[in-house]
Amino acid sequence: MILSTFVRFGRRLAKQLDVAALNPEAAQLSLLHSILAPNADTVFGREHKFSQIKTTRDYYKFVPIRDYEGFRPYVDRIVAGEAGILTSEPCTMLTLTSGTTGKPKYIPVTETSERLGSELMRQWLYRSLLNHPQFLSRAIVGVVSPAVEGYTNSGMSYGSISGRIYQRIPYIIKRSYAVPYEVFELKDYDERYFAIACFAFRRQVSYISTPNPSTLLRLAEVANTYKQDIIRAIHDGTFGTKSIKPQPKRAKELDKIADRTNALLPKDCWRHLQLIGCWTGGTVGIQAQKLANYYGAVPIRDIGYLASEARITLPYQDNTPSGILALTTNYYEFIPEEELDSDNPTILLSHEIELGKRYGILLTTTAGLYRYQIHDIVEVTGFYRKAPLLAFIRKSQDMTNITGEKMHVNHILMAMEIIRQKYNLPIVTYRFTPDIENQRYKIYLELDLQLTQTIQENLLQQIITAIDLQLCHINCEYEQKRQSKRLHLPSLYIMPPGWSEAETRKEIANNKRNVQYKWKILCHENG
Repeated sequence: MILSTFVRFGRRLAKQLDVAALNPEAAQLSLLHSILAPNADTVFGREHKFSQIKTTRDYYKFVPIRDYEGFRPYVDRIVAGEAGILTSEPCTMLTLTSGTTGKPKYIPVTETSERLGSELMRQWLYRSLLNHPQFLSRAIVGVVSPAVEGYTNSGMSYGSISGRIYQRIPYIIKRSYAVPYEVFELKDYDERYFAIACFAFRRQVSYISTPNPSTLLRLAEVANTYKQDIIRAIHDGTFGTKSIKPQPKRAKELDKIADRTNALLPKDCWRHLQLIGCWTGGTVGIQAQKLANYYGAVPIRDIGYLASEARITLPYQDNTPSGILALTTNYYEFIPEEELDSDNPTILLSHEIELGKRYGILLTTTAGLYRYQIHDIVEVTGFYRKAPLLAFIRKSQDMTNITGEKMHVNHILMAMEIIRQKYNLPIVTYRFTPDIENQRYKIYLELDLQLTQTIQENLLQQIITAIDLQLCHINCEYEQKRQSKRLHLPSLYIMPPGWSEAETRKEIANNKRNVQYKWKILCHENG
């Protein structure tokens, strides 16, 4: 039943994208008009003359490029309960992610945007079935965040779209999912991962999926660390406050595996695992490479370039982050990477971007984001018919992303200023670099000569802990990743006097831009 459902519906959706891929220009123009026309009488639509927009040139003229802070006044009105602000269609929920100013970002969701995202996921499943006919033949493990994480003062819920989709899975399909949705609502992360492991290891799994590969690594580590407790829970049928049918036979099987291998790993317990779905590109790609140690030599298919704001690509091949640009889901514009800081950058459309080049991407969505600067860098890796294949490369210049925390330079500036005042530190300068391999940030700190010579080890530890705590307060995504132990405590290095001057001279020598040179507080390079 699950197979026939996805094959039938997915085939139709795939044909729609295939048709659009033959003429991306026409498909995108049609989609743009279908987004703008119904929203002409919204607050945003009236202010930006949607009713007068006939061409892309009109769109550029009337609607300036904005990032989230430019949309915040409109979103604040939606959060307060007003209707007709960005879309004529009601906002059904909000997603929550970290903002560059320290204030969280609320991203509106509509029934249309939710449906289009769900359809893209179903198409992903269909295209995966073409290459892996058995990957849905056994139990499925999907790991999501809660559909509802809280409510605004107006009573609107905010949470995870993936959780909401999981929650709404039809019963006939839900039976194939090993982990009940209620598990994802557990507040304590250790308890949540333990429960996920218990339910997952009860069954033979053929497919496991979650966006971030660090989640899969964490799950495998929890299963191995608490193997005897997990085996006992499966044997007795007790999972905290929840009771389920005991499975002594499966528990005995797992116990034998643990005795033989001195471990409890997915690769030994899930003999029928056919496919892993997770991100494979950007900085998280390094974590994806570690999965074979725990899950075996199983094909990995990237689940696509997706963000809180939109689902953007559809991968259709294994072991590559590249995917087909979702031409029927959002409207896209591209800015050449070298022009991202320009006041008047070149704007290119999907049929105009070139192989091997990198671009910043602007989104227009059915949920009310118009010419939205998402601050991401993508690369054109090829073409599917005439549609570009894109791979996410990294966040833009002022942002890094080890495991989904979206660390912005502003977060660091705010945290370090609080730390400077709290400890009365005479800071000369500092720099943060992502240590991707060890899933933490390295902090290089130069203090004045006198304090550098006398600083105590216990003070260093206090400073590290305090920086970590402040980043949690400022960045909700960082806090979440730290609580789930996917991101580790930063490491702090006190640099010798003159370090920043030497680094500056070295970088100026390499870049030959003395006048324009700016000290990098947040670096993309692994330090």
